[in-house]
Amino acid sequence: MVHRSTKRLSAKPRPTPQRARRILDILERAHPEAKCALDHRNAFELAVATILSAQCTDERVNQVTPVLFERYPDARTLAAAPLPDVEEIIRSTGFFRAKARSITGFARGLVEGHGGEVPRTMQELVRLPGIGRKTANVVLGHAFGVNEGIAVDTHVLRVTNRLGLVDSGDPAVVEAALMKLVPRERWTRTTDLLIFHGRKICDARRPACGICPVFTLCAWERKQAWASGVPRHGASATREPRVFPTRRPAAARRARPSRARSGRARRSAK
Repeated sequence: MVHRSTKRLSAKPRPTPQRARRILDILERAHPEAKCALDHRNAFELAVATILSAQCTDERVNQVTPVLFERYPDARTLAAAPLPDVEEIIRSTGFFRAKARSITGFARGLVEGHGGEVPRTMQELVRLPGIGRKTANVVLGHAFGVNEGIAVDTHVLRVTNRLGLVDSGDPAVVEAALMKLVPRERWTRTTDLLIFHGRKICDARRPACGICPVFTLCAWERKQAWASGVPRHGASATREPRVFPTRRPAAARRARPSRARSGRARRSAK
């Protein structure tokens, strides 16, 4: 007689507000020093620093911004700054030409539409050059104490997917899911805790699962191997969730011709 096994395969825990609260409470106790890593003195400096942090470490941005803000301390001076000079100052942050256009355009937008002051609403911020929803969330949360959303970067994507709180590589989808799980008053703090944990413990290539404070709550299938030591054959952590950007920078769109246009150009050259 064949008996069916009563042993059930363990399923991933459901992403519930209660589970999210437990994880955040533990991370709060483990990382009380977690904060925005970008040095700034006001909303204007934070917005510019956040724009520069794209595809760049916060440490590198913090090395560049003191020079930038000493020369151009506010929106009016940065709006009138010669583009080559700005490019030279921020060169080490990468993509410096596009970033120079973004931060000077952002400054002009502040001068022309807001008297040089950074607005305090999501709607007004995202209309400004160089400002997307993630940057707006950072500025609103850390400069003004306004919880309008949750800033989702690569660390937040990685940590929340591994923990099983979300299952997506799309920042917009992840933000919407987290906003349903986390109380509004914790949105900004959630970003700080997840980013800090992603940098210090839940590394992309070599996660320190053996000392992770939320190990027992983590849904990542590879966590046990990394808690016991580096997986055999030197395997990397795993493939990270693919990120689906909502919009390509205008400079990139202009720089790359469409396939149809390229095809017509080739045919006309024959």
